[in-house]
Amino acid sequence: MPNGETATDPMLQSAPARKLPPGSPDRFIDWSPRLTVRKKARPVLLAAVVLLALALLLFAPFFYVQWQVRPYLRAPGEELEPAPVAIVFGAGLWRSGAPTPVLADRVTTAVELYEQGVVEKILLSGDNSDPGYNEPEAMRQLALRLGVPEEALVLDFAGRRSYDTCYRARYVFGVKRAIAVTQAYHLPRAVYSCRELGIDTQGVSADRRRYSRGPYLYWRLREVAATLGAVLDLHVLHSQPILGPLQPIAMREPRPRS
Repeated sequence: MPNGETATDPMLQSAPARKLPPGSPDRFIDWSPRLTVRKKARPVLLAAVVLLALALLLFAPFFYVQWQVRPYLRAPGEELEPAPVAIVFGAGLWRSGAPTPVLADRVTTAVELYEQGVVEKILLSGDNSDPGYNEPEAMRQLALRLGVPEEALVLDFAGRRSYDTCYRARYVFGVKRAIAVTQAYHLPRAVYSCRELGIDTQGVSADRRRYSRGPYLYWRLREVAATLGAVLDLHVLHSQPILGPLQPIAMREPRPRS
């Protein structure tokens, strides 16, 4: 063997590169960059699936409730079947203790139903969990100023939520047939809750003015989550609010219309 040369096994020598004919698929493409991109995309895809599932969970009950109660909703001025009681849901007070415009419109709409002979009594339900915050009393004072006699008003001081108001209307005040009075954004949940708790309920919208756009948009968005909460309370949790002693409302039929 000449000096400077090393022995080499012919089997270990690399074969000369084979030229592929034009148009042949390249078997030696490096796919690793594409695999890396796919691995990075998996968390994004998983997050998108989770978000889609959460959106369905949140919005499905909302649209289901809207669809279920459509036959029972009435706009102002539309004809209503007479009922013994109008249920007015609380909607907040100013710092002065006066009703907010939303709450004032609910009370005013219920008073009109009373004056028209559509209802015999008005159940004013709101929050009084704090001694300095009394929604039912504020509603009562407004109804009295609008001309409703004291004996036509019934106060529920533990209506902290719409679900509580409907539950107590049925199981504390003995209401079996009623008209729910609230704004259009809230009306489907209110009517659905009352009907599912055993009250034959119609709903009338109390939208009597244009409300501030910001708060009203917030209320509408909040209603999606609130509807999910109501469905869980009604069909899963079966929550029981504060009850107290029975206070059945005298269920006379409404006065004949003049």
